[in-house]
Amino acid sequence: MTFMDYFKRTFTWWNSQTWGTALHTRRHGLKVGEDALGNVYYRNADDSSRWVIYKAEAEATMVPTEWFGWLHRTWDTPPTEETAPRKFWEKPSLPNLTGTPYAYAPSGSLRRPDPPLDRRDYEAWTPE
Repeated sequence: MTFMDYFKRTFTWWNSQTWGTALHTRRHGLKVGEDALGNVYYRNADDSSRWVIYKAEAEATMVPTEWFGWLHRTWDTPPTEETAPRKFWEKPSLPNLTGTPYAYAPSGSLRRPDPPLDRRDYEAWTPE
């Protein structure tokens, strides 16, 4: 472990896990599985607590749908034991796009590249 890794692990919570989380996981965590992104999922002995150790930055949008459902107790069995129910209309999960050029910009937003709508159904109010 490099000095920078040690520093990040000591003073930041968003870079994988802190020393406290690592100690708690080592003492009380039972590994349930791992997703395709490398995140590792744990629970305690009586299954009263479930948590994830992120592979990289701690970003909740990096948890796949099937694991999100298990973490939040939508279903009891983890995806390693039973395939999560999928609906035909479900899209694959995306990372958080806020702050990127791909972030949502509604019609009329200054960040939207297309020209603003020509609103003929709106008349601006002017004081008399």
